[in-house]
Amino acid sequence: KIMVVDKFLPKKYTEKVTRGKVQHRAPSNIALVKYWGKKDFQLPANPSLSFTLTNSYTDTSVEFLPRTDFNASFQIDFYFEENPKEAFLTKIETFFNRMRLYMPFLRDYHFVVRSHNSFPHSSGIASSASAMAALAVCLMKIEKLFCPEMTDEFFYEKASFLARLGSGSACRSIIGSVVVWGEHPEIPNSSDLYGVPFGMTHEVFHRYQDTILLIDKGQKQISSTDGHDLMNNHPYANQRFVQATENISKLNTILRVGALDDFVKLIESEALTLHSMMMTSNPYFVLMRPNTLATIEQIWNFRRQTQIPVGFTLDAGANIHLLYPYQYKSEVQLLIESNLKNFCDNQQIIEDEVPLESANFYPKF
Repeated sequence: KIMVVDKFLPKKYTEKVTRGKVQHRAPSNIALVKYWGKKDFQLPANPSLSFTLTNSYTDTSVEFLPRTDFNASFQIDFYFEENPKEAFLTKIETFFNRMRLYMPFLRDYHFVVRSHNSFPHSSGIASSASAMAALAVCLMKIEKLFCPEMTDEFFYEKASFLARLGSGSACRSIIGSVVVWGEHPEIPNSSDLYGVPFGMTHEVFHRYQDTILLIDKGQKQISSTDGHDLMNNHPYANQRFVQATENISKLNTILRVGALDDFVKLIESEALTLHSMMMTSNPYFVLMRPNTLATIEQIWNFRRQTQIPVGFTLDAGANIHLLYPYQYKSEVQLLIESNLKNFCDNQQIIEDEVPLESANFYPKF
């Protein structure tokens, strides 16, 4: 059973291409208003909003050749960091299967996919978001070879729509430094089907810093897919979905006027709410670690003492994204070096930031 969105079904291709190679770099992202819980067809139960990252990305190349093996639905070779990866290949085949109506050429070629991450695997950065976004844009670049008259606007919309079929949060890694996914009455053109750029933010949010504190790099005890499913019968789910919608309304103002104290309160509340939903689901689970909590205490102490608006968010894991304005970078770096690094696995951190709108992550034709 699949949902058909007519808008993204291809028109007749106008060009023939027998072989070629495309590539794309897609950034990861960190949700500030969390997506947790989904409906059928990879649609979100609530709208979400994310910051795009700069240094955490996936580079993917896709070579397409005439098909030689017709025994399976698709002919795909997949290499991650130059090594064949069977587990990932299964995910890509599922992804291709979900896309087959929208990209009929997927059955006609032999695809060789090579993927590299700029960050360590299982490091608390959403690798599925950048990986599926990079692959979706590569496939759109191939479709654009068959259909050169395609507009940029349609290209990005369809790329985000397809990325969502691979990983929900991947639709927020296509275009824009702040992205909203999910219908919201105050966000123009917002949709459950794809992510849309939020638009201009106050200058204090330009180059906003995100230092990722790698508290625990181990494998999570529950997959995100299983976690989303637990929202279906969650006693607090409906209230949570209402809250997320309200928080995007608040952020809509906060991001435009530069209200940093309100920003910090909102993102921290969202992070803790996400984890409280996990702790109150059935079965319940805890992804934070003792060092996660110890680090949060240190951040709160530092903020009280210095009045510097540094805050945190968490993904579905133990690692902390420390968020702060670029103007306070030197003071916060001192805190990290002298204190917070001690709570990290092997003192490991990743320095990242939100790109300016003009960042060259996006395909140019």
